[in-house]
Amino acid sequence: MRIRDLVIDAWSWLNYKPVMANPRKPGGPLSELASSWIPDEDLRRLAAYKLVAAYDQGQAGQVAAATSGDSEQSDRRELGDPSKLIDTALGYLLGAEQTVVVPDAEHADADDPLPAAAEAADAQARLREWAERELLALRMQQAERAAVRYGDGVYSLAWEPSKGRVLLRTYDPGFYFPEWAEEGEQDGAEFPARVHFAWELPEDDRKGVKARVRRITYELGPIGAATKPGQAKDGAPRREWIYGADGDPVLIVGDALDPDTGRISRSYPWAPGRPSGVTCYLTDAEWLLDDLKGGHDVYNLPEEKAAFRVRSDGEVLEKLDLMCDFLPVIHITNTIPDAGEHWGQPILAKVIQGLDEIAATDTDSSAASATTGSPILAASGIQPTIDRTTGQTKAVTTYPGMVLQLREGGSMDALDTSHQLAELRNRTDHLIDRVATNSRITAAGLGTIDPTALPSGYALALALGPLDSLVGQLRLARAHKYALLLRMVARLHQAGKVWPAGETLPARLQFGPHTPTDRAAILDEVVKGVAASVFSLETGVRMLMDAGYPIEDVSEEIERIQTRAFEQAARLADATGDNAAVREYLGLPEADPETGPAPLVTVKDEPEPGGGPEPEAV
Repeated sequence: MRIRDLVIDAWSWLNYKPVMANPRKPGGPLSELASSWIPDEDLRRLAAYKLVAAYDQGQAGQVAAATSGDSEQSDRRELGDPSKLIDTALGYLLGAEQTVVVPDAEHADADDPLPAAAEAADAQARLREWAERELLALRMQQAERAAVRYGDGVYSLAWEPSKGRVLLRTYDPGFYFPEWAEEGEQDGAEFPARVHFAWELPEDDRKGVKARVRRITYELGPIGAATKPGQAKDGAPRREWIYGADGDPVLIVGDALDPDTGRISRSYPWAPGRPSGVTCYLTDAEWLLDDLKGGHDVYNLPEEKAAFRVRSDGEVLEKLDLMCDFLPVIHITNTIPDAGEHWGQPILAKVIQGLDEIAATDTDSSAASATTGSPILAASGIQPTIDRTTGQTKAVTTYPGMVLQLREGGSMDALDTSHQLAELRNRTDHLIDRVATNSRITAAGLGTIDPTALPSGYALALALGPLDSLVGQLRLARAHKYALLLRMVARLHQAGKVWPAGETLPARLQFGPHTPTDRAAILDEVVKGVAASVFSLETGVRMLMDAGYPIEDVSEEIERIQTRAFEQAARLADATGDNAAVREYLGLPEADPETGPAPLVTVKDEPEPGGGPEPEAV
């Protein structure tokens, strides 16, 4: 290979696989996608996805056998190590739970809350209700496992009028084809102006349906006139522009036309007073594979050959105005992309050759264990048995409990391969430790380390140090994307006119702790910190919540604590002398003004048994 032929990109860690040099090669992992609608620049990415999926499913040997022609590759042992790495990394990434948090929402139940705190609490409650109804935790498991396995995951958001809420869906990243405005703009911090989701629909002879390509497109463009569902001359569904009696295009209610520039602008609910001239259009159509020629790919499919789909409410999905100025698509990368890159890397990227070594060693161990459990025997002095039909000597087959009678001077030896088997097992353990170290999941994170071998909890914390940095990096790569997803959810609900208009409050997704925490130490720290007024009760409850205590809402927990904090209420009464403030602090209703204060009783002397001074009322 010449140096100019050396490819270094987001998938170069698979360059040692010969199939990556020519994914379209017959017998390759993408040979079935020989049709021209798959662009050449996306082939390496799709080939990498398929190879990693084969490792996850324990089929890497089958792929190697199919691409190399070596049938022995299909017999190699794959005992689930890649899948364990993926699932372990996913569990540490997501933590015990995921919580939607809007800053300042925990201060909504304060004595004199600011209007911003009440607004934040309302926004947080709406987002959490949406997350519960839309099964956000389940969707995250689907998308994040794809991101950890492939390096990329994709969410899409769509307003569903019949349900009155935003629907969250996940896509296989192999269906995702972003289109960048300019060459060289593929940076992880940039966003495409147009994205496609495309896949093939197989031929069905029973229904008389030919093979097709389905493509869903989201694109940003200038706001146009109003449209309505219609039909083409051949009866196919199309969108039609609406014109007035004077022949001028009709505008959507709320849009404004600048007579000088001819530009249509719109004020969105989340940006009052800031008109925008951009909107997002949705197109969902199918093409017959027979209609696609050599010059057509997913980015330039012929519009005249498209068969547009129709939504459940009758809207034709041909450049349907979604009434938002952003693409409702979120691309999740597993790692922080390098400068100039847009795609992430899977958790297996740096250790995939180590996994090949483990599979090869397991295969050798399986062969060695066969000769160890059923050893090869060499015997002399045995009367041979002759096959009467062929006249040939029959091979001696042994079985448990069999007794062989040897002649005088006969002997028998067995080939002992147990030492080689032990070495192979030691090599497997060594490779697993190497993979755990290089993947930064660590042996402690994989659970292969003996807990009794660690002298202290501090030693365990040091052993988990690489895992902590790995989880921090993985979560950093996602922090902005999930904040963006929650912002889009709020804005699409505003566009659907079910949430109040106004500036979108920032929200974030908080992951639970990824490793066991010393809850007793954190509880002691919170008790001392709150008692010494080093930090607030809100902060203390948040620390307990992060440590894994079963606290669902900070403000509700604070309210429960205050209703039982009688010592603090007494101090508040001594400091202010305001009984109304004390009752409000304890969550009690206002006192009846007609009810007088309860008399206090004092005892001057300790009463003697059998008698003594009576207490006096004051």
